[in-house]
Amino acid sequence: MRSSTRIRLIEPADAALIAVHRVRDFEAFRPWEPARPADFFTPEGQSERIDRLLAGYRAGTVWPGVVLADDQVIGEVTVQGILPQPHLRRGSLGYWIASIAQNQGHAGHAVGLALRLMTDELGLHRAEASTSLENLPSQRVLHRNGFSPYGVAHSSFFLNGSWRDALLWERVLGD
Repeated sequence: MRSSTRIRLIEPADAALIAVHRVRDFEAFRPWEPARPADFFTPEGQSERIDRLLAGYRAGTVWPGVVLADDQVIGEVTVQGILPQPHLRRGSLGYWIASIAQNQGHAGHAVGLALRLMTDELGLHRAEASTSLENLPSQRVLHRNGFSPYGVAHSSFFLNGSWRDALLWERVLGD
């Protein structure tokens, strides 16, 4: 039930559970994500990744969060590429939800919470996101949260041996 969905800043202690989700969901996420090195799927690899994310947080370029349902980590939501300059003030939103918690409204609710954080805490004016052209569930989450598609980035990411196009999404915050 999505009313129990929360987000918070990622913590080093989240590494082991994130690794468990990523190992279990390897096949489920393969259509949407690039190849990852083997250590990505280990607690140690996740710990190193979390350390890098938190360094970006301290530098003001990223807000790395986890998605919680009933106080259990079920995914991540991250604002990357934060540009806080007065004439830019934007960030790019990304997220994933573990397969055991999908289709329960958590993704949509987490994105809504992240948008509120982007506006109220980070002071951003614009939210951006991208999806593969085939990722209809993620596109529905973005649409329900007020995003509009605005273009296609051709050959944007390398996946399963070929360059793929991405659908670009935007939302002006505060609207």
